[in-house]
Amino acid sequence: MSLLPHQFWQDILPPPAAPAGSFTDAYPATLPDGRQLLLPIRILPGDGTKAVASLIINQASFTVADALADGLATLLRPFAPDIIIGVPTLGLHLAPNVARRLGHTRIVPLGTSRKFWYDDALSEPMSSITSPNHAKTLFIDPRMLPLVQGKRVAVIDDVISSGTSMAAVMRLLAKAGIEPVAIGAAMLQGNKWHTPMQKWRDRIVAPLNSPLL
Repeated sequence: MSLLPHQFWQDILPPPAAPAGSFTDAYPATLPDGRQLLLPIRILPGDGTKAVASLIINQASFTVADALADGLATLLRPFAPDIIIGVPTLGLHLAPNVARRLGHTRIVPLGTSRKFWYDDALSEPMSSITSPNHAKTLFIDPRMLPLVQGKRVAVIDDVISSGTSMAAVMRLLAKAGIEPVAIGAAMLQGNKWHTPMQKWRDRIVAPLNSPLL
């Protein structure tokens, strides 16, 4: 199946969405119920020999976003989280949809824009595989701490790939005395994240998985 760039992330398809074997343009990521989502393949910066299957959740149709939120909420429900922490940028698109499905009335969003009342002691530098040259500083609003300290917290991002972004989140939360009971994402990408996230691997869930290509 050949799709134009704007057509990706718009439909959940019955299997098989694409034939098994090598993939050059699209990778069929499979949901727990067997349905598939075709993801565009993006060549990573460098020597051109590595690529990833890409998911940009705020460009997805409502149907796809709902399916991913449904799948992630189902996986997180056994952890019984009291509150969801959303990770910028695209995790903030997914987190509210999951929180609603878990019966929550709000999330606690992390941020990368420093407000004047923020505490630099509650900050952590962060970068990602898709933006390696644009490091940001991650903050938690100190006014939100009563909502998360001593609570069963689940952290949500859109994709976990190298694990560097989520490891930065874990360091930030540790500074605030927070140990999440679960970490959720729409997709786990490859296995490079295994090493930096080793401590939390048994708490990480996602409805989609894709390999490093």
